[in-house]
Amino acid sequence: MITVEIWSDMVCPFCYIGKRNFEAALSRFAKKDGVKIIWKSFELDPNAEYKPGVSIHESLAAKYGQSVEWAKKATAQVTEMAAGAGLKFAIDRTAGTNTFDAHRLVHLAARHGLQDRAEERFFAAYFVEGKQIGDKTVLADLAGEIGIPPDETAALLDGDGYSKGVRDDEEEGRDLGINAVPCFVINRKYMVKGAQPPDAFLKALETAAKD
Repeated sequence: MITVEIWSDMVCPFCYIGKRNFEAALSRFAKKDGVKIIWKSFELDPNAEYKPGVSIHESLAAKYGQSVEWAKKATAQVTEMAAGAGLKFAIDRTAGTNTFDAHRLVHLAARHGLQDRAEERFFAAYFVEGKQIGDKTVLADLAGEIGIPPDETAALLDGDGYSKGVRDDEEEGRDLGINAVPCFVINRKYMVKGAQPPDAFLKALETAAKD
């Protein structure tokens, strides 16, 4: 069995691109049926919050001390990179938001064997559909689409369920030296950082298989 732990955040474009590239590699991996994938929580900005009327370009410009034009060019480059992975980003429709509740829902989804499906749905909702995944009403709708029981979703969003799980993931990542995402940790021995091309992921998987 090969275990791949993936630290990521749903508002990280490179995490979604990395997911696609990893999936492309996995489809070519001879022993893919023996691969177990575990998603781990990582917040790019734990203090992030949705600010109505503030575009993603304005948020990025403020964060990095650059101009809005710089931000537009940067997101255009990321959109082109995403297209190469088969993803149709609509970054212009996105806005800064907090992902803590979304990460908590991924932990709940894992209980039902729906963790990967949850990650995919939240990524697509944000980057392709421009949905506000920091909004609890939006999250409840998405969780329903995924197949998470509505009563469990409501209880989680009304309380602090899996908050410790998210924090534990983040602390575990720090202990492993992870300070940026995506980061793919294979059998706790090999680490692939960033949205690497499929060949890089395939090489790492094949190396792990030889062990």
